Amino acid sequence: MISHRFSIGPADAQISMLQWGESGKPPALLVHGTGFIADVWDEVARELASTYTVYALDRRGHGASHKAESYHFLDFADDLCWVVDALDLNEIYGVGHSAGATDLLVAAKRLPGRFIRLFVMEPTVMDPRAARSGTLSEESLALVEGTLRRRAEFDSADAVFERYRSAPTFADWTETALRAYVQHGFVPLDEGRVRLRCTPETESAMLRPICEAIEQVYAGDARGNPFGGLAEIDCPVRVMTAVKSGPIYKEMARRAVSLIPHVSTAVFEGAGHCVAQEVPAAVVEAIREFAK
Repeated sequence: MISHRFSIGPADAQISMLQWGESGKPPALLVHGTGFIADVWDEVARELASTYTVYALDRRGHGASHKAESYHFLDFADDLCWVVDALDLNEIYGVGHSAGATDLLVAAKRLPGRFIRLFVMEPTVMDPRAARSGTLSEESLALVEGTLRRRAEFDSADAVFERYRSAPTFADWTETALRAYVQHGFVPLDEGRVRLRCTPETESAMLRPICEAIEQVYAGDARGNPFGGLAEIDCPVRVMTAVKSGPIYKEMARRAVSLIPHVSTAVFEGAGHCVAQEVPAAVVEAIREFAK
């Protein structure tokens, strides 16, 4: 199953999309987490394409999509709502990971009736009922600022693969998923060198509101805080966690469950936070089971 890449939107705000499978089937919309790209869904999407027309997007600031000035939760949800309208999608099965799962939750509230179900893996969620005043802790500030020092350029794609293969984030990824990330998450330069498409500066800007949500100090922007709206989601939602992921992901999942009305939960055994890239067959099975 070969994916088809296309872009939608004006030149200064394009969203890069992938499609697997023929048009005319029920749509499934896959949304990746921070720092990744649409292509890391490939193993999941190829299996789902027998039943669905599968779409995935590069979120703003990632992959081949546009780089923006703002990376708040509502910015990403705006993009997702625009994609749904531009493709005229209805009765959508939304599948999301981490902050990409949050995009789906916020978009579903804003587009009532368009999603038939949401399958969200460890979404980034704060509970606005327990919001705190103040700013980020020194630990979170160090994470946000430390991202700026992340290495962005490498001598070759092979050098990236070898370095990332042993990095904790990617150690349990399938080879297919990691090679897809290396191939499409970097832009080629002269003499075989490559550079991250989601630059350290961009990822740092994305991480600040995420860390604020984690610490319950996210206040939103002029448009407000979107998390209270999760109580208005009108479709069934399955919130997934993974046994090997960190405690904060489970805590944010608990927050999501406390806010969403039509919600159920399940757990992936033997996997960490990037479960779709670690055990794609288990993710496909769980997605299909929830559809029943």
